[in-house]
Amino acid sequence: MTDTLDAPVAAPVYTVPQERKIVTAIPGPKSEALHRRRLAVVPPGVSSALPVYIAKANGAILVDVDGNQFIDLGAGIGVTTIGHTEAAVVAAAAAQLQDVTHTLFTITPYEEYVRVAELLAENTPGDFVKRTVLVNSGAEAVENAVKIARKHTHRVGVAVLEHAYHGRTNLTMAMNFKAAPYSTGFGPFAGDVYRAPNSYPYHDGLTGPEAAARTIAYLEKTVGAEDLACLVAEPIQGEGGFVVPAEGYLPALQEWCTENGIVFIADEIQSGMARTGAMFASEHFGLVPDVVLSAKGIAGGLPLAGVTGRAEIMDSAQPGGLGGTFGGNPVAAAAAVAVFEQIEKSNLLEEAARIERTLTTGLRALQQKYDVIGEVRGIGAMIAIELVEPGTGETTKAPNAAAVNSIVAYAAQQGVLVLTAGTYGNVLRFLPSLATSDALLEDALSVIDEALARFTA
Repeated sequence: MTDTLDAPVAAPVYTVPQERKIVTAIPGPKSEALHRRRLAVVPPGVSSALPVYIAKANGAILVDVDGNQFIDLGAGIGVTTIGHTEAAVVAAAAAQLQDVTHTLFTITPYEEYVRVAELLAENTPGDFVKRTVLVNSGAEAVENAVKIARKHTHRVGVAVLEHAYHGRTNLTMAMNFKAAPYSTGFGPFAGDVYRAPNSYPYHDGLTGPEAAARTIAYLEKTVGAEDLACLVAEPIQGEGGFVVPAEGYLPALQEWCTENGIVFIADEIQSGMARTGAMFASEHFGLVPDVVLSAKGIAGGLPLAGVTGRAEIMDSAQPGGLGGTFGGNPVAAAAAVAVFEQIEKSNLLEEAARIERTLTTGLRALQQKYDVIGEVRGIGAMIAIELVEPGTGETTKAPNAAAVNSIVAYAAQQGVLVLTAGTYGNVLRFLPSLATSDALLEDALSVIDEALARFTA
């Protein structure tokens, strides 16, 4: 008898054909009608990258109300990592809906919350005892991590890095590097937030230890280690442009934090949950954070986030100091348990590595054709290209946001959804679900090739 561990993974069954198909103008007439309704009742601050209205989604495909099918290379900004409407996740959530939809864990608890906490303890870096608090969103996770660190250290300072993005709440807006559009006009903001230079190898050319020494020197001179409660860092920056730090950078920061009683918080909201071919991106760098934040891909599209950290840090908060009405909702928690199970059952870590191979091979081939592509970077299913002004090459590396905007607009008309990023808007980020086949990736790359050719003609 074949051991079940060696048995081949069954091919997923999709309810939507996994193919790109455009049948109307983009946006189509039904989307345009919905958009008119939307403009009457939704404020412009809640903007959309593309005003096509989605009626169905499955695997790596979005279907709009007009019947157009898009290859989704954004996955709701990394939320549907496991794939849209993945069958096991849908089944788990549906079953939980029949039993308990809400009691509030801090009033009458339930097993699903506990199981998610157990899985996070098992899967986040570090073999020490851990605790987890579940909340609703990534920004809420950041807020809770900071307040726990402040309670634990009896300090107030929060260190963040250049090009970071952490959310749209008052504290997280203060922590972001890029103001517009996230915080313009919304102040005053939370204080005691200090921004330090990060590791950005394409632009600074520094080794990891050199970049870490620069970060540490800046913080020691401008704040003082004794006043810092925590350092919050994305192992791979998301909105900042999928910036991958130089080797040795993050462990050096963690070592400095440990020596100085500073809580190192890894914001893995976008990079975690198998996205990079490891459960958490920290693993690629040999980083063992004190606290790890998870959200986005953790529950397959349902709202859930977690703050997981060393027990002695997490236990610092007094009873009643943590929680929230919907934090760790049983339906979202049940979906999260299914996500963890499917990552293992469907070997999704290897799928992320496959996507990296396909995307980076294709994008590097395009880089040889178009000098507007300054760098191809990223890990797993978290890949980006930074676009620069033609001819600047290795000298000024001037950002080329116009190229990004042109490519995104053309791709959307052809049925490919790709995201922008970067402080200067000159990065294309590829954040596909792990259900995206090589055939879909290659089809999408052919569209990007067409878009680049049109822009550079």
